[in-house]
Amino acid sequence: MFVGGFDPVKAGLVASLNRPGGNVTGITFIGASLGAKRLELARELAPNAEVVALLTHPYSPDALEELRDLQDAAKAIGQQLLVLTASGERDFGAAFDAISQHRAGVLIIGADPFYFQSTDQLVPLMLRHRVPTVFTSSEAVVAGGLVSYSGNIPESFRLAGAYAGRILKGAKPAELPVQQSTRFELMINLKSARSLGLEIPPTLLARADEVIE
Repeated sequence: MFVGGFDPVKAGLVASLNRPGGNVTGITFIGASLGAKRLELARELAPNAEVVALLTHPYSPDALEELRDLQDAAKAIGQQLLVLTASGERDFGAAFDAISQHRAGVLIIGADPFYFQSTDQLVPLMLRHRVPTVFTSSEAVVAGGLVSYSGNIPESFRLAGAYAGRILKGAKPAELPVQQSTRFELMINLKSARSLGLEIPPTLLARADEVIE
């Protein structure tokens, strides 16, 4: 049983969403497909930014789809997109230096599990370089990140719990389609906004599912 913001087919966990096969099924909130929405949020945070940066993992199975999604969305509105890669923590410093050099006004963190686990490195860099950043997990915002737009984690685990109950009663994982979470949440950390000297637009605050004071 899995719960995650990745494509389980591309990750090789299941044969298809409708017919998983094998002994694995679960819940997915495919984070990479939300790139266009995160670009919209980035532009609301920094409406005058000539350059929007994307930090993506070069070996992530979802990176290509996410990059294509963001590039198409950026092209449609005439937004310049700076694509940066980082496959390890050693790459973060150079990526943020490039953000400063290219005067990117806002950063989008790619949807990769490695970045979810690197919040302790990414948040201080965001604050040090004073770059508004859109994360792909609410946990990053709780830890000090500025904004996140992600699948609703409680709903995903509720769905997973229901599946676990069915499996314990004899259902076969291969016969349980992978469910896709349909609820997404916007989280904003106002303390981090103040540290960045950033005023969050009232319209964005009004849409937030949770605001950390």
